[in-house]
Amino acid sequence: MAASTENDFEFNTQDYYSLLNVRKEATLEELKASYRRLCMLYHPDQHRDPELKRQAEQLFNQVHQAYEVLSDAHSTIYDIFEKGLEVEGWEVVERKRTPAEIREEYERLQREKRREKTAAKKNPKGTISVGVDATDLFDRYDDDFEEMPGGGFPHIEINRMHISQSIEAPLTNSDTAMLSGSLSTHNGSGGGNINVTVRRVTSAKGWGEVEFGAGDILGPLVGLKVFRNISPRCFLTAQCGLQFSPRGLRPSCSLMTARHLDQNTMGYLQWRWGANSAMTTSLVRDTKSSHFTLALQLGVPHSYLMMSYQYKFQDEDQTKVKGSVKTGWFGTVVEYGAERKISRHSVLSATVSIGVPQGVTLKIKLSRASQTYLFPVHLTDQLLPSAVFYATVGPFLAYVAVHRLIIIPYTKAQKEQELELQRKSSATDIAKKKQEAETAVLLMQESVRRIIEAEESKMGLIILNGWYGKFVSDTSQKQEKAKVIDVTVPLQCLVKDSKLILTEASKAGLPGFYDPCVGEEKSLKLLYQFRGVMHQVISADTEPLRIPKQSHRIESES
Repeated sequence: MAASTENDFEFNTQDYYSLLNVRKEATLEELKASYRRLCMLYHPDQHRDPELKRQAEQLFNQVHQAYEVLSDAHSTIYDIFEKGLEVEGWEVVERKRTPAEIREEYERLQREKRREKTAAKKNPKGTISVGVDATDLFDRYDDDFEEMPGGGFPHIEINRMHISQSIEAPLTNSDTAMLSGSLSTHNGSGGGNINVTVRRVTSAKGWGEVEFGAGDILGPLVGLKVFRNISPRCFLTAQCGLQFSPRGLRPSCSLMTARHLDQNTMGYLQWRWGANSAMTTSLVRDTKSSHFTLALQLGVPHSYLMMSYQYKFQDEDQTKVKGSVKTGWFGTVVEYGAERKISRHSVLSATVSIGVPQGVTLKIKLSRASQTYLFPVHLTDQLLPSAVFYATVGPFLAYVAVHRLIIIPYTKAQKEQELELQRKSSATDIAKKKQEAETAVLLMQESVRRIIEAEESKMGLIILNGWYGKFVSDTSQKQEKAKVIDVTVPLQCLVKDSKLILTEASKAGLPGFYDPCVGEEKSLKLLYQFRGVMHQVISADTEPLRIPKQSHRIESES
């Protein structure tokens, strides 16, 4: 019988904080004050009608259960575990559960998460690069093409490819083995190599690794690398290796030190000895809105000065624009491009490289999860304005077309499908919430009448109209009412001492509320009167609200 009664007023997705309309940082006194107020509103003894008495008892039990969980000495379990599950993307535990039940659910989900992490520990990473020679688009001779049978079409070919892959395998808590390999081909000739690396974490301050490699181009390789934190703001990396090439033994060595100059700036100094000996110093500043790099290298055979800047737009697609200049003994290269997130796990970027004597190259890069796909397209060996123009405008127009014709419709259809599934799965629960909200509004009538009388006597706060839901752009009354609900009575019931305070939580959990449009963005629209003056405000669903406010006043037309 008790189980049946519990199922009658079970509400899986209702937030206890929202139900009591208190902050998550609320004190025990604030919880008690809200609890007492709602108890007076829903107490069964205040209603003589049997049906109203039964409905009031259900709502009273919900409020009592919410208070018991939040005021429990172990309520931090409810907060910490629930927050942890949401952050990690795990399913949210049923909020009607006790702290002990939440802990049990948390431990179960934690075991599942550990299994997922074990599978992810292999950490596979891969890169596929396909080089395209499209110089005939801009450097061709028309007379030669006319002599070719069926000619007139430029010759575009793939002249190089590179494929690399790596995986990791934990051996012990401190040892990890990594296996990597690559295959490369250029103009018909190529080769490959395979490397095995074993890394040991020696302490919280450092680690070391040993590398063994073999290939058909450079020969066997043996290397050693050590990392060490010298101080909280400085670290050091040392590396040495022996390459057994057909031309003899080739030793190499490198040393790099880095230091935090401030919260967002790092300074690097690197020395390399071997086939390409050099001394390099660089300055890197990374902030929320930008990334700046300045580097200088002095070495044999290459010396250069490089400067790059990247601006990060604060949008949901994480758009970035970047530019760089690099000049040295080999010539000068100017690059500019953009990067944008096109899906949850995919990032697309395009970069135009203009150099002397390299010419013009368009580089397209697609990163999806741990896989990277590169497509460098060499357009011309000369600095031709037409090549620069098409390399800049072409990818932009192609992206806009694909984004509007394919990505946006696909994403929209996917969201609508997910939304429809969400609506179907929650239809029963929402119908139950709607019935509970209507019952709550019915039980509030007497209290609201007394509150309005008290507020009118002192020209206080009167809620004239309250609407909650999705307000569509179409002003059609029929279309708008289909996605909003009238919450005038519940809001007036929350008025105390001519003030209405709503906490930072979804308003769908407030007494007398329910979600009229599952999965869609919602807001609250209020028209109220204070001291005889009309006020109006629109608040986002999870935005805290405090009224009355001077800024909400509706200025009367003179």
